[in-house]
Amino acid sequence: MPDTKSIIVVGSSNTDMVIKAPKFPVPGETLLGGIFFMFPGGKGANQAVAAARLGGQVTFIARVGNDIFGDQAMQQFKHEGINTEYIISDPKNPSGVALITLDAKGENTIVVAQGANGALTTEDVNKAEKEFEKADIILMQLETPLDTIRSAAVLASRAGKKVILNPAPAQPLPEGLFKELFIITPNESETETLVGIKISDLSSLEQAAQKLYNLGVKNVVITLGAEGAYLFNSEGGRYIPTRKVTPVDTTAAGDVFNGALAVAIAEGKSLDQAVEFANGAAALSVTRMGAQSSAPYRSELTNSSTT
Repeated sequence: MPDTKSIIVVGSSNTDMVIKAPKFPVPGETLLGGIFFMFPGGKGANQAVAAARLGGQVTFIARVGNDIFGDQAMQQFKHEGINTEYIISDPKNPSGVALITLDAKGENTIVVAQGANGALTTEDVNKAEKEFEKADIILMQLETPLDTIRSAAVLASRAGKKVILNPAPAQPLPEGLFKELFIITPNESETETLVGIKISDLSSLEQAAQKLYNLGVKNVVITLGAEGAYLFNSEGGRYIPTRKVTPVDTTAAGDVFNGALAVAIAEGKSLDQAVEFANGAAALSVTRMGAQSSAPYRSELTNSSTT
């Protein structure tokens, strides 16, 4: 394994409550026969765990509730070898919770109650300034306040660090934020929210990526699920396919992709190699149930293109 590199993840921690059902209910419908699971989740926590399992030295900046869910999350992070020094136990807000419905095809719908995630502040991030100075990569998402994310991006870019933003859940972003980013990693629907272009073919994909790039992002990686990813930067655009698998649960595939991407970039892989590595990790994750529980370990990525 390459030398371990330092990654800071700023983001959310949730408990995922999952019901597996034959189909998604329509409004007013009650379905019986679903199987219930409960997993640790949250996009920030998922990405932190994925990066740690794949070889990153991870510091997680987050808030959890002073409750059983928060206690369980802290235990899990420590078990994964994540630095928890900057995770705050919030005395006022409960831990975040996500309610997930999973259908027979492995697709999902998710509703999130932010809880303590919504109270993560710029001051919380600034307390970790010394970690920013040591870090190689800063990885963030949008399940915590946007002002906090933007402040962290500015702090990181001023320190000369590479910032990866996974813009999920989708929301419009201030134009100034794009210029602070080394990589942005939207999926197709998130790309449409950001630039107003619906991706329906290669032409619209290229157009959307170009528009994101023109906003000031150095590298655009649009994730395409089972079709892989599309990378666009100053060298132009190229499609990077992934291996075909039979999905069981796609809940955290994007989070595993982003955690893996951060590790690969920190290790000095080229962008094409990093996206290929992330594709491989995400493909393996969708063959398993759960969010953090689906994240693979480095030893499991046996293909020579993903080690």
